[in-house]
Amino acid sequence: MSTHTLARASQQRTVGIGVVARYVVLIALGLICLTPLYLFLTESLKSQAELAANPIGLPWTWRWSNFAEAWTTGRIGTGLLNSLIIVAGTVLLVVLISSLAAYAMARLQVAGSSGVFVYLLVTASLPIQLFLVPLFYLMARVHLYDTHLGLILIHAAVFSPFATLLLRSFMIDIPHDFEEAARIDGANELVVFARVLLPMAWPGVMTVALTVALQSYNEFLLAVTFIQSEEFLPVSSAMFNFKQGFTLDYSLIAAAGVIMAAPMVLAFLLMQRKFMDGLTSSGLGGT
Repeated sequence: MSTHTLARASQQRTVGIGVVARYVVLIALGLICLTPLYLFLTESLKSQAELAANPIGLPWTWRWSNFAEAWTTGRIGTGLLNSLIIVAGTVLLVVLISSLAAYAMARLQVAGSSGVFVYLLVTASLPIQLFLVPLFYLMARVHLYDTHLGLILIHAAVFSPFATLLLRSFMIDIPHDFEEAARIDGANELVVFARVLLPMAWPGVMTVALTVALQSYNEFLLAVTFIQSEEFLPVSSAMFNFKQGFTLDYSLIAAAGVIMAAPMVLAFLLMQRKFMDGLTSSGLGGT
């Protein structure tokens, strides 16, 4: 057997080992990601006693009634409606604010835009716990405490900095030729923004909308701090309703969690192509 043949066989063996190793790593990562989901789903179909006796196995008796009981006990219907109102208001407000701010920072010669960029980075990195007390007094003074509008405004203030930075990164990469042609035709800045730049940055807008919707839907701390009435609480606070004395019914909590996760999973599946296109075509560079 020639040296060339031996070298080629050795190379093929090395490639084969590399492919096997890659698949082993991918399978291991897949199991790590799927195991919590498996436990989550199986727990939602067990009784409390079976969960204690059989925490990781398949249910002995599939209790589909857990979902109906969780829906009633956790007031999931009311919570989902409140969450829909809060998420829709937050997304609309954040998209409006961040798109206008990103356009000004990316396309207009605004003095101090670099300082604003740094300010947004710092603001996005600060924990919201720092602002709870002043926000509480502010919302009480302007009579927006325990209202959907008050929580929407707070969510918009919290999520807008990152959304602005993300949309700015999209708009920076768009060629200037299109908007210059529109200005030559007599379009003002608002028309250039709404009819030229915004449609071209639409993948970024959809990415921001989905990201903000997920954050607003899952947010818990601000909801329980600034909403007091049960009829206004979003679905993220429904776990409070499953406390029985000093114990929690974890089977019902898991069932409620499955119900709560379903709308966001469905939204992601419907928008995943635009979301992935937005993530792959953006970055936070280009200061």
